[in-house]
Amino acid sequence: MTAGVFWAVAVGLAAVVAYVLIAALRRVPAPSNSGEADMAVYRDQLAEIERDLARGTIGPAEADRLRAEVGKRVIDADKVRLAGRVATGRTPTAAIVALIVAVVVPGGVAAYWGLGAPGYPDMALEPRLAGLDDGIRARPSQEAELATQGRTRDAVLDAALATDLAAVTDLDALRARFQQHFEAGEMQQAVRVQERLLALQGDTAGSNDHANLALALVAEAQGYVSPEAEAQLVDALRRDMENELARYLVGEMFLQGGRFDKAFQFWRPLAEGGDPAAPWTGSIRERIGQVAELAGVNYALPAGSGPTAGDVAAAAEMTPEERQAMIEGMVAQLSDRLATEGGDVEDWNRLIRSLAILERLPEAQTIYDEAKERFQGRPAELSFLRLAAVETGLSP
Repeated sequence: MTAGVFWAVAVGLAAVVAYVLIAALRRVPAPSNSGEADMAVYRDQLAEIERDLARGTIGPAEADRLRAEVGKRVIDADKVRLAGRVATGRTPTAAIVALIVAVVVPGGVAAYWGLGAPGYPDMALEPRLAGLDDGIRARPSQEAELATQGRTRDAVLDAALATDLAAVTDLDALRARFQQHFEAGEMQQAVRVQERLLALQGDTAGSNDHANLALALVAEAQGYVSPEAEAQLVDALRRDMENELARYLVGEMFLQGGRFDKAFQFWRPLAEGGDPAAPWTGSIRERIGQVAELAGVNYALPAGSGPTAGDVAAAAEMTPEERQAMIEGMVAQLSDRLATEGGDVEDWNRLIRSLAILERLPEAQTIYDEAKERFQGRPAELSFLRLAAVETGLSP
């Protein structure tokens, strides 16, 4: 449908609606004379009662009863007569008709122009998904994204690393060095070390090695999954389709590109049967419901994987003040438990994000710094915490 045809049809429909409204207003019942005729009849009846009483045909008691009966009918007839007069006065004026025409036709067009999408072509599901896929393929490279963030790589450091790493052939030493750089937040060095590790191994590199390079690239770009990271994730999944870190990051990539359906496909197995100790499992379980909704999927986590329907219903019935108090209480309990008993990375992540939601950023920063110390030597957990810090506005 061309734009001209669309507007012609839209204006025509608006005009039809206006015509129907005006016609309905004009269909006012004609004033009825039945009320006046009834009143004349009742007056004659009252006069007849008086004549009968004078002739002695009826007694005083009977005359009173008849007068009361006719009086009731007079009151009813008078109501009908007054209603007819009111209805007659409701005939729409030219001003009302003009107002309807002015509001319905131009108003409808103006509302669509502001709220709708004039000139936007018909878009079926498949073309929309194809457009999203094209957008994912055309997204910025790692270097372009770093430049956008104002965090371009240091060329001098790159040159020094290339010279240094060229002499290193020990795979275990490279893995240890990657871990050190990653834990220290030195992502440019971590990326170059892992690239050297993969270059030495060639086709024998394992799924985790490729996933770790993707992880370092994502951390370097503050959570952005670049085409370079995607290439490593593809290699990781080719070697092991069940690699949970790779599946998690692929899901993040599809979320960033708007392909919620594919993100759901990659995350559902992790939400339902992923390693409970993995740092990403808790995050996936917290978000899988929203991802499913965006994907148009009616989905609920299996029992035991998250809040029950009763929990959700109870929270929905709370006032904002009650809900805030509940969150404060949960944060306090979680903070006390982590301070006395410790916990896994999911607990630390939950506490950091909860404090950020409560706008207690200094406390969130302190908790994040403490968590980094507790999870030294565990790159996946540190990356997970780093992502939480970046997304909540803390200093990673």
